[in-house]
Amino acid sequence: MKKISIIGHFGGNGMSSDGQTIKTMIVTKEIENIFGVKRVNRVNTFGWKKNPGKLFFNCIKSVYESKNIVFMTDAGGIKIFPWFLTCANVFAKRPIHYVVIGGWLVRYIENHKLLAWFLKRLSGIFVETQVMKKGLEKLGFGNVYLMPNFKDLTLLQESEIVSSLKEPYRFCIFSRIMKEKGIENAVNAVQNINARYGRAVCTLDLYGQVDSNQTKWFEQCMKTFSDAVRYGGVIPFDKSVDVLKEYYALLFPTQFYTEGIPGTIIDAYAAALPVVASEWESVFDIVEPGVTGITYSFNKPEALEDCLTALLEDPEQISDMKKHCLKKAEQYLPNAVMDILISKLA
Repeated sequence: MKKISIIGHFGGNGMSSDGQTIKTMIVTKEIENIFGVKRVNRVNTFGWKKNPGKLFFNCIKSVYESKNIVFMTDAGGIKIFPWFLTCANVFAKRPIHYVVIGGWLVRYIENHKLLAWFLKRLSGIFVETQVMKKGLEKLGFGNVYLMPNFKDLTLLQESEIVSSLKEPYRFCIFSRIMKEKGIENAVNAVQNINARYGRAVCTLDLYGQVDSNQTKWFEQCMKTFSDAVRYGGVIPFDKSVDVLKEYYALLFPTQFYTEGIPGTIIDAYAAALPVVASEWESVFDIVEPGVTGITYSFNKPEALEDCLTALLEDPEQISDMKKHCLKKAEQYLPNAVMDILISKLA
């Protein structure tokens, strides 16, 4: 019998760069490192809609052949997987642990009372932020544990910190490329600043997988790019530190209010890179204004330009933040995060 079955989105051929797949892979790798690969079973939910019967069969098989079940899903899968697993577990009575991806669950449950009834009966729900934990507890959940997002990254040493304080100052975005991530806001801010100064005082590089439903939007967006803005394609998640360390600051102008703990910000901290972010619901779980970055009102995206201008006019504050970012990154390494889940699987 397997010790643990992990049900989650491992991507096509196990490869993808979206946040859901990356977190699934990272959590699975840590569990395999601790319990051994042979004691862990993977069930890939990639493409499950083409053959839901196969997924249901695999869920049943996993429940009866494993001592513990861990499932991971974003908002798209929550409508299906709890039901599959609950049905499969009627007689086996295995502990089921839900690792939440993102920060959306509380608002979703408020409108889906029956789902809440099922989730309250899981062995554990592991959420990324204090906002989510408090929100679920307020709704009567007693099985919620805080487990921030994390990454197994090699942090820069202080001696490796890149402190290039000269024009053009290089900003970057490192996330899924889609309108809701605030891409246009960042592009406009950089281009407006350069127009105001009459020269390229800053640049913006975009990295990440273009959302498959928004390729036409991004193609149109790229037509508006000046020479100071470019798209650099997809960077493997294990190469993020090497790429990001060369930049001045990472921009995270998200328009998703229910973001959790974005992996891209963990990447930035590991590379000693401060963050400029919109104030989504859980932003202060990870960004300390004036210490590891700068934030601006979620409802005032135009304020991003003011934040960038302030950084350009006082580059010394970036140097001060870089060491704090490295220290903050230590909170998002596996050995600082995974103990709470591992203790439930032992």
